[in-house]
Amino acid sequence: MKRILLLGASGSIGQQTLDVISSNSEHFELVAFSVGEKVDTVATIVRLHPSVKYICIKHREYIDILQKQNPDIIFFSGDEGLLKIVKKAAYDLVVNALVGFSGFPPTIAALKKKATICLANKESLVVGGEIVSRLLKKGYGKIYPIDSEHVALAKCLSQARKDRVKKLILTASGGAFRNYRLEQLSDVKAEDALKHPTWQMGAKITIDSATMMNKGFEIIEAHYLFGYGLEDIEVLMHDESHVHSLVKLEDDSFLADISHPDMRLPITYALFEGQTKFECARISSLKQLDNYHFHDFDAAKYPCVVLAKEALKMGGTALAVLNAANEVAVYAFLENRIPFLSIAKIIAKELNNVKVKRQTIRNVIASDRLTRLHLRKAIGN
Repeated sequence: MKRILLLGASGSIGQQTLDVISSNSEHFELVAFSVGEKVDTVATIVRLHPSVKYICIKHREYIDILQKQNPDIIFFSGDEGLLKIVKKAAYDLVVNALVGFSGFPPTIAALKKKATICLANKESLVVGGEIVSRLLKKGYGKIYPIDSEHVALAKCLSQARKDRVKKLILTASGGAFRNYRLEQLSDVKAEDALKHPTWQMGAKITIDSATMMNKGFEIIEAHYLFGYGLEDIEVLMHDESHVHSLVKLEDDSFLADISHPDMRLPITYALFEGQTKFECARISSLKQLDNYHFHDFDAAKYPCVVLAKEALKMGGTALAVLNAANEVAVYAFLENRIPFLSIAKIIAKELNNVKVKRQTIRNVIASDRLTRLHLRKAIGN
C-alpha cells in the first residue's frame, strides 16, 4: 500500500487522480492533499478518503471552521503551507498537480526528501529544470511525468536503444484556434479560447493550449526528462489527440503510442511508476487510423513555441521569466485586459530584456517575482 500526498486535489488532474486512487484502493491510500479556491471539495475528499492526516488550503481564514469539522486532521495554508505539508506528511508518492509557479518550490522540497514525484506541474521543470536535474543526478528522488505526451515518449523510448533514436516528436492538437487563420486571432475572446476540441482542462492550461505555450513547455520538459537536445525534439500537429507522441528511429521508421485521450492513463502510469494498469477506452480497430490527420507546425501562428525554444537556449533564469510573463499575460487575457495576440508579444519583450543568471532556487524565485511585479505595473492589475 503506497501512501499519496496529492497537491492540487481540486483541479482537473487532481480529481482524476482521486478517481484512480479510489479505483486502485488495494494499492494506494490518500494521506494528505491540498486544494486552492474550491474549499467546498474538502469534505467530500475526506469522506471518501478517511486515511487523510494533513490538508493544505489556499486561504488561512477557512482553517478554523475546517478544523472544527475535522479535529483529527492537521491543516496548513498558503504557499508556506504547501512546503510544510511536503516536509511533515509521511508518504511514498507525491502527485504535484498544482498549476503555475506555485508548484515549483514543493517539487524541490519533495526531491530533497528523496521522494518519488508524479509530476503534472509543468512549471517545475520549465523554471527549474537545471536544478531538478542536478538533484536527480545526486540521487535525490525520482520523477514520473503525468502528461500524455511524455508518458508516450517514455513508453516508446523504452523500446529503442538511445543510439537508434533520431527524433522525439510531440503531437499537438492546436487548441481551440487550430482551424483559424492568423489574421482571425486578433479579435478572439477568452470564452472562445476555452473551447478545447479534445481535452477538458483548467482555464490556464486551456489558454496555454490555444497559444501552444503548453507545447513549448513540453519541449523544455522533454529535454530535461529524457536528455535530448532541442534540435532532436519536434512538434507535429494531430487533430484527434490519439497519437500522443512518436519516436523517429535512425532508419526513419517510427514508434508511436496510440490511445483515446484519457488523462487517467498517464496518471496511472506515473502512480504505478512506469507500469500501465488502467483499462482505458480502447482503440477498437486500426481502421480508425484512416481518419487521423497530421499537419506541419506553423511557427508564425504559434510564436509561443518559438519563444519557449529561445528561452531554453538562453538557459538559467530566462526560463523563469518565460513562465512568469506567460502566467501574467494569460490571466490578463482571461480577464479581458489584453487581446489574445498580446500574450506572445508580452513574453517576447520580457525575454528580450532579460539578464540571465545561473539557475539557483533563489535566482529563480527572484526572477519570477520581479517579472510579475514589472508586468503587473505595465499591464495593470
